[in-house]
Formats: sequence, C-alpha cells, structure tokens
Amino acid sequence: MYELHDVVEMKKPHPCGVNRWGIIRVGADIKLECRGCGHIVMMPRRQFEKRMKKVLEKHAEK
Repeated sequence: MYELHDVVEMKKPHPCGVNRWGIIRVGADIKLECRGCGHIVMMPRRQFEKRMKKVLEKHAEK
C-alpha cells in the first residue's frame, strides 16, 4: 500500500512530463505534489486508487 511521503507513479503523466508524485496528505482525500513542477492536486481516495500505477519509493521512517 501507500503511506504519507511515499513517491508514486500514476497511470497518466502530468502535463509537465513527469510521472512521479509525492503523497503529502492521506485521509478521505489524497493530496499529491508533482515531483517535476511542484503542482499540488487533491483527489478522493477512491479516484486515487484507480489512477495510481505503483509505489516507486517508500518513505523511510526512523
């Protein structure tokens, strides 16, 4: 699964050309930040789960 601060790949790339997103909020809605241009989007969890392809990097907790 995915957690806060993980880096995920979505099925479609962002218009800036990058397909890496950082998860910056988890709840009923998921807030994502594009790793290319810094654009922030928020979407319902159900929509996010349909659009997410895979987790690229897990957040390392200390």
